[in-house]
Formats: sequence, structure tokens, C-alpha cells
Amino acid sequence: MKRFRGGVFAAAAFLPSLICGFRTSALHQLALPMIATAAPVYLPLAALDSGERFPQGSKLVLLQDGQTKPIIDGFAQTADSNLSFDAERLLFAGKRTDKDRWSIWEYAFADRSVRQVIAGESDLIRPLYLPADRIVYSRKTSRGFQMEAAGRDGSGVLPLTFMDASAIPEFVLADGRILFQAGFPLGTSLGQGAVPELFLVYSDGSGVESYRCDHGSARWGGGQLSSGDVVFTHGTELARFTSPLAGEAQIAAPAATYAGSPFEAESGAWVVSARSATEGHYAVHEWRPGMALRLLYALKDEDLVQPIPLAPHKRPNRHPTALHKWDYANLLALDSRRSREGDLTAQPTTVRLESLDAGGRVALLGTSPVEADGSFFVEVPGDRPIRFALLDDKGAVLRAERGWFWIRKGEQRYCVGCHAGPEHAPENRVPQVLLRTTTPVDLTGALGHFSRGGQ
Repeated sequence: MKRFRGGVFAAAAFLPSLICGFRTSALHQLALPMIATAAPVYLPLAALDSGERFPQGSKLVLLQDGQTKPIIDGFAQTADSNLSFDAERLLFAGKRTDKDRWSIWEYAFADRSVRQVIAGESDLIRPLYLPADRIVYSRKTSRGFQMEAAGRDGSGVLPLTFMDASAIPEFVLADGRILFQAGFPLGTSLGQGAVPELFLVYSDGSGVESYRCDHGSARWGGGQLSSGDVVFTHGTELARFTSPLAGEAQIAAPAATYAGSPFEAESGAWVVSARSATEGHYAVHEWRPGMALRLLYALKDEDLVQPIPLAPHKRPNRHPTALHKWDYANLLALDSRRSREGDLTAQPTTVRLESLDAGGRVALLGTSPVEADGSFFVEVPGDRPIRFALLDDKGAVLRAERGWFWIRKGEQRYCVGCHAGPEHAPENRVPQVLLRTTTPVDLTGALGHFSRGGQ
């Protein structure tokens, strides 16, 4: 079988001969072919509470030349398409029958073949290509959807998230980090009062952090533009993270409900799934700053969401792991008095580490001294949810994390302060704790002291 190369033209050339189409409402046409998910109902945040985003089914469709056409035969349901960097293959989540679990599949445009990449006893959703012939996706567990990475052949499965709440990959950034959706405080679910938020993690599970620390409004559906900015939705608004700013910047987009972030067409226009006040379902629109939404594709009784361009795109950087072969991790805090919520006026003298046991109970692992400059250096359990609390000289809590995070086994990490971004970095000096010792305090102790309700 001859392999077609050259990106969008090679891929798109096969599609009309594969499928029989049905008509769509299209007021305007965009020369670029696209793939989207069509579904009677789309619930973009349902997976954060382990729910079904497409409760009435879904299918991948090709959007081209004013027509909307099914793209992959032999499946009861398909969704979550992600195109390979050379535009020759398509990752997607699919079910052969309605009774099946969601699993990860790959479609090859050249020979029209479909192969199963990875499956399991529970749902696997939202696959994305990574460099080095690997992928990332989320697997449903008793603790919610947890992110994993694996080879394109399904081998080398590596857990990336370690918490009692869901994490859903959204986008692989140009620098190789994975942008993912979870609840804030991290490690809590929407049912526990969490707010949808965007986070970052490397492809080995290390370096987890908030994209920005100006939490409050629900944010989801993030994607990256060619400028490096990350655009996302609040639901009825679009906003962006841009490098010079410590907080989000609003986008003066038309009034609508947005299903997710836009992608950029070669013309510079944005293509986005949105629902205006007069539309009953999400449809695919084109938008340019200062102009109204221009309808491209719509279906009468279905949402059109998750549009992606059928074109080659730049391969992200590969992240070379720096994890040591340890069962623990080291963390250095430069100045724990600093925080986005305001610097502490009282002096912390002790930091307390908490984790969760197998039954979800809070476990107190131990304490470490805090130096006069706010620094401390500790050894913590790897691959487990953890959080810190700062105490004064009488043992009273001065500040405590409400959520959870993790550090990978073998990871060495530093933080600026107590949930403080890099804009709060202290003076460039050696922390006092390292002037006193370069040996971290061991807080990897046995899980034996439990408290109820996380207090």
C-alpha cells in the first residue's frame, strides 16, 4: 500500500472515498478541512466528577467543503480526536459497541486501518500525542480519572497523576509540558466544591503546578496559540495566559457559550466551537478580533465540539526525565512566608507534612523546622498526595494548603513559597537552611496518625 505524505492533502484525499456524507448548515466555508466530535449532548466538565461527557453518544466527523461526514466506520461511539504531528495518523477514544468501555485507538490515513492502542477494564479517554512515539490519556479509576503516558504500542505505561480526584489532558504545549484540567484546590472534585482549573505537568509526571495562581473563576478547554499564549474558556467568555502577566488577560470575544479553546487557521482567524443565544447547539465558528462570530458548520440536533485542523503541526519539545531511582523526593522551599494571598506577618517555626492513606484518611507524616528566612528542606514520599501546613512556635496553624499535590519518586524540586508564583521569588541568596545543612529532614514516616475531615 502506497504511503501518502505531504500532510493535509494526503490525509484528506482518502476521506471522501471512505464515507458517505450528510448535509450540514454552513453559512461560510473555510478551505482547511477539520475533524470534530458530533454529539446530541456535550457536558465538557463531566469527567472531572468521573461522569460521561457524551451521555447520548458521539461520533467523529469530517468538516470539509461545506459538508459534515462521518469519518470512522465500525464504532458505536468515537470522540477526542488528536492528529499526529505529520498529519498521517489520528488518535481517538472509541467504543466498538455501546456496552464497551472507552479505549484508545489510532487511525492511519494511508491504508485506512484502525488499531487499538490501549484498553482496560475501565474507560480511557482524551488521548494526545507526545514526542518520542508516546501518548498521554486519562484512565478511569476509583479515585477519578488519572493521567497516564504510554508508548504508541501500548507498552511502558507510566502513571502521571497521584491524587484522589480527576485530571484530564487538554493540550501538549510547545515546551513539552502537558496542560491538564482538574479541580482547584488540586486533588479535590467538583462535588467537593472544587473549581475547574488548568495545571501543568511534565511527561514523566514531575513538576506539577498551576498554570497561574490567580484562581477563582472556572477555567477549562485550554489550548496554545503560535504566539505561545494559552487560550481557554470560562464558559461564556474566552481568556488567555500570556507570558508577561502573572494573571489571565480577558479576550474581547462575542457573547456566546464556548465549548473550549480555539485553534488558529493559517489565515490568522480563530476557529472555535461556540453556541450563540440563537443557537440550540454548539457549532463551529470562525472569529477575528473586532468581528462577530461567523458560522462555518452546524448540525440541527447535535453539538459540534472539539474541532481540530487536518494539517501537520510542529512537534513539541521532548522532555528528558531527570528523575533519580529513589523511593522518595526532595523539596526545598525558598521562603514559605511568601504567598499570592499575602506574606505572613507572623514567623512560622515549623512545617507539617500530611498525606492520604489507602482509605483516603489524612495522615500526619511529621514536621520540620522552618528557618528565619522561611526556608526549609525536606525529604517526602514520592508518588503520593501531599500537602503542607505552616505552624507558629505554639503549634497553631498560620497557613495550610487546602488541596493536594505530588512529587515524583526521584524528583528534586524547589518552590518559591506557599502557593506563590515566580513573580514572588525572593532575593537571589543561599537559603539559610542550606547554610545550616544540605541533608533534608526525613518526612517519609509511616502512615499511622490519622485525622478526620482533613483537619
